Amino acid sequence: MAEEEIGTITHYFNKIGVAAIELTGVLSVGDTIHIKGHTSDWTQEVGSIQVEHESLEAGKVGDSIGIKVDGHAHVHDKVFKVT
Repeated sequence: MAEEEIGTITHYFNKIGVAAIELTGVLSVGDTIHIKGHTSDWTQEVGSIQVEHESLEAGKVGDSIGIKVDGHAHVHDKVFKVT
């Protein structure tokens, strides 16, 4: 499977399992992402995207979005879209 880097984790909200991602690519609900870092390495489907507590169908370059994640993400982890 090919992967394209689309962002970086800027914050992880441990209590609610949400990662803040600064996008350098486009990400849509339903896309499969791969989060990779020193101790992070998992793949999941994007169930929802939020910006400032508002749900969106897609995020674009430059957006800072929040998504619910399956694992513990860390600041500076890379986010890849699986194509």
